[in-house]
Formats: sequence, C-alpha cells, structure tokens
Amino acid sequence: MDIYKDFKFKDDETPKYVQIANFIKDLIDKRKIKEGDKLETIRELSKKLGVNNVTIVSAYNKLKAEGYAYQKVGSGSYAKRKEVASNFRREYSNTLKKLSMEDLTDVVDFTGETSKEVLFPINDLKHIINEVLERDGANALFSDNRNGYTNLIDTINKAFWDYKLNNEDILIVSGAQQGIDIVSKGILNINDNIIVEKPTYVGALSVFKWRKVNLFEMPIEDDGINLDKFEKILQKNEIKCFYTMSYFQNPTGISYSLEKKKRILDLAEIYDFYIIEDDYLSELIYESSLEYIPFKLLDKNDRVIYIKSFSKIFLPGIRLGYLIAPTIFRETLQNSKHNTDITTSSLMQRALELYISDNKWKKNIKNLNDEYIKRYTLMKSLLDKEFKDILTYIDPKGGLNFYLTLNEDFRVNTRELFIRLRKKDVYITPGAMFFTSQNDGQDSFRLAFYQTDKKKIKKGMKILKEELISAKLYNESKLDN
Repeated sequence: MDIYKDFKFKDDETPKYVQIANFIKDLIDKRKIKEGDKLETIRELSKKLGVNNVTIVSAYNKLKAEGYAYQKVGSGSYAKRKEVASNFRREYSNTLKKLSMEDLTDVVDFTGETSKEVLFPINDLKHIINEVLERDGANALFSDNRNGYTNLIDTINKAFWDYKLNNEDILIVSGAQQGIDIVSKGILNINDNIIVEKPTYVGALSVFKWRKVNLFEMPIEDDGINLDKFEKILQKNEIKCFYTMSYFQNPTGISYSLEKKKRILDLAEIYDFYIIEDDYLSELIYESSLEYIPFKLLDKNDRVIYIKSFSKIFLPGIRLGYLIAPTIFRETLQNSKHNTDITTSSLMQRALELYISDNKWKKNIKNLNDEYIKRYTLMKSLLDKEFKDILTYIDPKGGLNFYLTLNEDFRVNTRELFIRLRKKDVYITPGAMFFTSQNDGQDSFRLAFYQTDKKKIKKGMKILKEELISAKLYNESKLDN
C-alpha cells in the first residue's frame, strides 16, 4: 500500500518541503511509519510526489532537526517517534531533579548527577574567597576584562600551557556546557554538517539539535573513532566540525591514542574542518600507560577549539572553565560569549586564579585521584569477579565512570532496567541517553562512581546483579510460555 497516495499540496504559502515533512511526521505519529522504518530514498520520493530532490532533502533535514528521523551513513534516513525519546529523557531528568531534593542517605547514585558529595576542601574555599576580598575589596566583584579576569587567563596559560598560547585566544566561560553552546552559536549554522562520536555526551547533542545541524554519528572504538568510516564521511560531505572528548569520553570512558589524534588533525587540514575538543576530566588519569597529550597540544594548523571545565575538579555547582579559540574564530566566539551572559563571576574567577597560582590545585587533584582510584579499583574488581558472564566493558583507566554492555543472555532494555532499579533506590544512566536514536544503546548503561563511596558501590552493584539475573529469568519464562 502506498502511504503517500493521499498526500496533496495545500494552496497556501507553506513551503512544499514543510508540507512533506509535516505529512511524514503525521504518518510516524500514527504509526503508519514505524520506529526504525527506512524512509524512501530522495530520488524515489521526489518522483512519487512530483518535486525536485532538493525539496525532499530539505524535508528530511527538517524531520531530523525535529527528532522525527535519523541518518545512517551510507544507508539512508530512518523514522524515529519523537515522543519515545523525549518522554524517557523527561522522565529521567525529572527523576534526578526530584532525587536532588531528597535525603540521599540510602540512595546509590550511579548517575553521578546529584552533586551531593563534594570532595573539595570547603575551608580552603572560604580562606581563598576571604583572601581575595581582603586583597581586592570591591574590585573583586567587577571584571576588568570582558573575556575573563586578566590574571586568571595569564595563570591558565602559564600553569597548563607553559605560555605556548596567546592570552588573547583564551576566553573564560561558565563551564563546558556553556563553552559548547558558545561555539555552536558562534560558528554553526542551520544544516551545517558536524560529526559526533557514537555514543556521546547528551548535553552536546542537545546543543547541536537546537542549532538544527545535520549530525553524522561515528562509531567509537577502544582508542577513538573508526578512522576509515570517518574519512569516508569527509570524502562525501562538507563537514564543518568534529566534536570529541579526547580523554575519558562520556559515556564510554575511552581515551584517544596518539596516532589517531595526529591522523584526525591531518584530516582536519586536508578536508578543512575544525575539531571541538571537550576536555573535562583529563586530570583523573589512574594508570601511567595513559599520557596527557590533548589535540590542542598537537595543533600546528590552528584547527582545534579547546574547551576545559573546572566544575568537576574545582567545585561542583560553581561553573567555571575556559575556551581556546583559533585565531580565525577569536572575535566571533568572544561576541558569542558576550551575547550569552556578558561575563562570568569575577569573584569566583579570582578565587580560581589564587587556587591555581598558590598550587592548592595540585594538592586537591592528588587528593581527588587518591580517592577516585579507590572507587575505580573497587568497581572494576566487582565487574571482573561478579559480572564477567553478564556484561562487557572497556577499561577507562581513569575518569569517573564505566560504560557497560550486556551480554546476549542478559539482554534487557536498560530503560526498563533504570525503572526496576529506581524502585530499589539505585540509579543508573541508560545508554539510549547518549544516542540520537532511541533504537541505539538499549543494551548498554553507564555507572558513575562520582557520587558513591565504597560502601554504596558494593550495595548498588549487589542490587544491580540481582536485578539483571531476575530480568534474565523473567525473559526465559516468557520464552518458555
């Protein structure tokens, strides 16, 4: 049956591509086109509806931008029921908001998103802020530079880059999320093509979808993206940016090999695209085999937009970070920042500058590493001993989480697993949260140890194993019946 036989263009000013997109959305909502069904090729549909190929391309781009379709490289476009994705995301978000307002004494938060546990020495913060106020007086509340506190910018350049950068290229931002948003607003236009890792950070996906860009997802391996598939996309499409998390990628925890970094930088020059490097956890390296060499440090051709967050390692809830802009984008990104919130808290910038310049930074990083490596080691040990027949994972060797994939015998939709565990006060992040399509990531989930001590890790992992075994037995009983 031809599902397009009843389609007719309206005699109004609505563009044809919008009318086609709205008709297809209605078919998806009414389940006449099912979740995951392949949409007709551009050539087939243009012939069927009597329009040119560009009209169908625009209609499909609109569907993708509004969450009703997704693209598989080299295969075509596929339908996605928007409410499936949005309803669960909303439920997940509302659950965490409610959780953050409750007593978490008996709760095991493997999402890492409640921020109830703070491993920063609060007395140090009090001392630093008092010292800043005594030193600078009322000036501590005012910024001397729209791009950030001048002394902080210089201290960042000295402490982390050994003065290899120009201070003018450093822009202080209110955390990594704002950095991604500023870059997106500054250099991305509707229907620009960008490549993201698959899976990737949900906050970045949200920003890019708002900009209505075309997303190409690139499978991630144990040392970075698949370069053969990456270059094929570059050959066939004009790519504006590649968004990557070079260390302890969220959610997979993988870090890029030096070889892949160098090759991606070469490809950026060959195919004229820019790399957005989101470096949010590179301080938390637990094994000496992992060396800290970000894309930006290798960047000879000014191709990397580097974003660094201090939120996880300075103080959760105080949003601070910085962005390094290539010269070509410097003014554009500065204007994008100023249009967003004019300036970031001057007092906290001055406090961060003193924290770094007095070397308290290094002491706290050591304390964080000492604590988190204990949790990492415990969770890894439990996974290896108690879950070896249940799931697989790539050892992150640092960071704050593990990304787990269920084996065939224990395959259960992890959105359902989230709901089952929630009833027992254990909270995980289902893999589907990190993909553009809810068809992906159904057998995976992330376990973060950021908000769990060793006692809660043991408790939560015990309950997790019980629920997975219970789900397996339930699935087997359904098959028997």
